[in-house]
Amino acid sequence: MTDPVAQKFRPQQVTRPRDQVEQQIREAILTGQFAQGEKLPAETELAQQFGVSRPTVREALGALVSAGLIRKSPGVAGGSFVNVVTPDSLSQMLKESMDTILRLGALDVGELTSVRRMLEVPAAEWAAKNRQDSHLDTLQAIVQKQRDTTINDPAIPSYDLAFHTTIGHASGNRLLAAFIAAVHDSTHPAQYLEVTEEVGRRTVKQHMAILRAIESGEAETARDAMASHLDYVLQYSLGIVRSE
Repeated sequence: MTDPVAQKFRPQQVTRPRDQVEQQIREAILTGQFAQGEKLPAETELAQQFGVSRPTVREALGALVSAGLIRKSPGVAGGSFVNVVTPDSLSQMLKESMDTILRLGALDVGELTSVRRMLEVPAAEWAAKNRQDSHLDTLQAIVQKQRDTTINDPAIPSYDLAFHTTIGHASGNRLLAAFIAAVHDSTHPAQYLEVTEEVGRRTVKQHMAILRAIESGEAETARDAMASHLDYVLQYSLGIVRSE
């Protein structure tokens, strides 16, 4: 028969010194002991406080940089600073992670483009309900630039990103907008396929249809227009679009 006293105890995993340092600094940041933008103590001081070597502290700080919690600045006034976290900074961190995943071949563009559909179709629907005049002004200006540009204009990807990100903001959900910006920027067809005049023409036409639906507040129409557009983008990403 098992001794009931012995059952009160369980083996615990012993963490490495680097992990202990990382976890304690992470907890201090997340609980507000260090404010956003605040400079952390120098590596030498941290090493003394934790009773570990400077290389151990450096490894822990490197992990926190990768996690997006801190940033490191060079120079005399440099050091490790707590990141100021905003939807835009979140978007940048997500984009960098997805770029790495794509380049390593862990995911393909088709998978990420499919995720765009999951994000942007409801975003268009909500934008039709929640958009403000400033969002409409921005979208109208972007579409006009797209209509006026030539197929060789290097600004084409930025116009497309701005259009879709603005719809994300117009949805009223900043986190959704951050995800849309990150995924879109990593999967724009112009970054890995040749954009033809036909593709450009059809894209602008589809953007105009989405804009009209959002302007008129027709949520279901906006949703359908975005779904149709992203289906086309996915087909193009997979190289199966045919000229009409």
